[in-house]
Amino acid sequence: MKNIIIIALTLLSVWACSGKKESQKEVNVYTHRHYEADQQLFADFEEKTGIKVNVVSANADELIQKMTLEGENSPADVLITVDAGRLHRAKSANLLQPIQSEELEKIVPSNLRDVDNQWFGLTYRGRAIVYNPETISADQISTYEALGDEAIKGRLLIRSSSNIYNQSLLASIVAHKGEEEATEWAKAVVENLARNPKGGDRDQIKAIVAGEGDVAVSNTYYLGKMLNSSNAEEVEIANAVKILFPNQDGRGTHINVSGAGVAKYAPNKENAVKFIEFLVSEEAQKVFAGVNYEYPVNEKVEWAETLKSWGEFKADSLNLSLLGENNEIAVKIFDRAGWK
Repeated sequence: MKNIIIIALTLLSVWACSGKKESQKEVNVYTHRHYEADQQLFADFEEKTGIKVNVVSANADELIQKMTLEGENSPADVLITVDAGRLHRAKSANLLQPIQSEELEKIVPSNLRDVDNQWFGLTYRGRAIVYNPETISADQISTYEALGDEAIKGRLLIRSSSNIYNQSLLASIVAHKGEEEATEWAKAVVENLARNPKGGDRDQIKAIVAGEGDVAVSNTYYLGKMLNSSNAEEVEIANAVKILFPNQDGRGTHINVSGAGVAKYAPNKENAVKFIEFLVSEEAQKVFAGVNYEYPVNEKVEWAETLKSWGEFKADSLNLSLLGENNEIAVKIFDRAGWK
């Protein structure tokens, strides 16, 4: 009987070691992003390291809920999502863990990563102003604050307050101006809307060309993708508008990130860190910049030609962790302002 127990324990030990060895060859990625560039990079990482990338795709809220329900049994190693507000939400839900990586700290600027190193920006995009140069001049809309001016009444197109990009923009205004001024701005914007908010950023750009308004707010990469679309109509629309980066004489243009963090219960933590380090490498950042028209966080990597054509701009240096911290305030302001 004693020999049987010893044999059983030996077999169990061998099985456990074998299982551990297998797990060292994979990384489980929960991602909100759905771009071809990402799929290319996952394949490149597999080829480079021999580590298999298992991908679970869903929207951010679904992934956060899934990780919450899975708890300690979650197979997730890495969470990738867009917007610092969502990354902060995952951190606040105790779904991420701090990591130490000299490579990540060296490459990713401090304002584009979590103050506790629980998430790191992979790319960034500006929340820019797009406009019809035939009907409105750039000097009328050179700041976010100008979007609330009387001259813009009935001319502004922007998506709904439930959109995280707008929530983070307002959260940044709260950080810079305080809750009272941010509330007054939101109310003024609502008064200037050309229509009730609907659709995504591309829809706002299309509505300008359709004559529904003169000025819109959009993330930069949406216009970049339209300008380089295989759809000739999208290209024509994108070429009919111009882009400007607001607040260049002040705090700079609001930016946000796509980012990644290591899951709290990551079974393959070492691989997870390697994976995120790969995504900020020059090799990977060139793909993000060249295929998806996002700005690389790695300052050694050149911007895509489309982004270069818009010129350099002053970006808001606010630490993006504040966007998540001010998100709840921003949502309440939107409600008070009647921003649908």
